[in-house]
Amino acid sequence: MSSFLYFILPALGGYTLTSLYLLKNPQILHRRKRTAFYSTHISHRGGCGERIESTIEAFTHAVEQGTQMLELDCHLTHDGHVVVSHDENLLRQTGHDVTISSLNLQDLPLYKERMEVTFYTGHYITGADRTFALLEDVFRKFPEMPVSIEIKENNHQLIEKVSDLVRRYNREEITVWATVNSTIMKECRRTNGSMPYSFTMKRGALLLLLFYSGLLPFVPLGESLLQFYLLRIINRTYIPEQGILRNRLAVSFIEKVTMRKSLFRHLAARGIQVHLFVCNEDEDIKAALEVGATGVMSDYPTLLSGYLRRNRSQD
Repeated sequence: MSSFLYFILPALGGYTLTSLYLLKNPQILHRRKRTAFYSTHISHRGGCGERIESTIEAFTHAVEQGTQMLELDCHLTHDGHVVVSHDENLLRQTGHDVTISSLNLQDLPLYKERMEVTFYTGHYITGADRTFALLEDVFRKFPEMPVSIEIKENNHQLIEKVSDLVRRYNREEITVWATVNSTIMKECRRTNGSMPYSFTMKRGALLLLLFYSGLLPFVPLGESLLQFYLLRIINRTYIPEQGILRNRLAVSFIEKVTMRKSLFRHLAARGIQVHLFVCNEDEDIKAALEVGATGVMSDYPTLLSGYLRRNRSQD
């Protein structure tokens, strides 16, 4: 036993020291990723705390406020149009219990006149524009604006049409595949492997496993972005209907495990952007940046711009 420990302890010590050194100096093993964009200011659903979510009016307002990336979701109508919408079922957004896939584009209802901000319970927004936007209209109006597109359903036709639009408007370097589902991400990447892509839930769990085991510095990563909840907002501004995120102790534990500054610094040093969301108060933005986020996603682009401007002037 003593001879075993004689060899194993120095080996473990050497492995730990090497891993820690490479965690802080990843450029020794990995070439830094070079993306065509670097976004500190990201507008969630186009800034849905200041205009009706995912409308052209919302996107226009966010861009005017200085956003550097638009975040949105897409679904496919019955007649094959790619529509920007967070939900497939339109009950929350329009009051009509119908799905986008069951309707032709011309039959889509209008957004409600007054909508609650999902991640800011008790806060509501109105807007002049209540029409669902087409993804093509967003690309046409904002040709140089980076866009993160979340795909929520494993729909090959939808993924293919999104990819076709990205290629048609020459946006492969500034349009991001995003989804929590690894199966969907595989289909997205198979359809268009030239677009940067973010971590899925499964890949995020693997990332944490690699980090805590010390293996992360040795493993190549294909992703260009990590987009993740700032856990402090859960159960304060947004209560999930079910699941582990309803438990405050569970949320506190997950926050301690996932919000690791050394992990985020390592990813940033490898050129992987870390976007934390949805930060709708100054304290949320401050917490995200202090823990090492390279970018903040908010429903309030004006609030975020003001915070970044004030704190930049103080540096």
